Amino acid sequence: MKRIALFPGSFDPFTKGHEDIVLRGLRLFDEVVIGIGRNTRKERYFPLEQMIQLIEGAFDDYPAVRVISYDDLTANVAREIGAKFLLRGLRNTTDFEYENGISQVNRYVYEEVETVFLITSPQLAPISSSIIRDLHRYGQQVDEFLPYQLEKVQ
Repeated sequence: MKRIALFPGSFDPFTKGHEDIVLRGLRLFDEVVIGIGRNTRKERYFPLEQMIQLIEGAFDDYPAVRVISYDDLTANVAREIGAKFLLRGLRNTTDFEYENGISQVNRYVYEEVETVFLITSPQLAPISSSIIRDLHRYGQQVDEFLPYQLEKVQ
């Protein structure tokens, strides 16, 4: 049986920290599906279609990685795509507290799903999507934090 992991997030934007989790996840799973969920409490900074294209391009050489978008509970999406695992990265204890609660709810919705936490590589731990958005919004170069290049804000 194929071991499929869903790596869910808003990925606004998808960072080198996210890329690191996916690449390390490929050592554990046969396929990693990057799932860009729609968060009703957040308005996207980077357009969804643009982010899908950029992420797909970053993983061109990895046929075991694919990208989807969804507007549903993460656990329901995992069940639909046949994923028995949710892959998550943890930068710190604050991330753990937040992710732990979500993992419990996901198990409630889809009891066969297991959440696998990978600790972020130390050199990537300070990177967050919100910091990248702020830097980009104010015209700062952010390419060193991303596995692709973005156009600068005018």
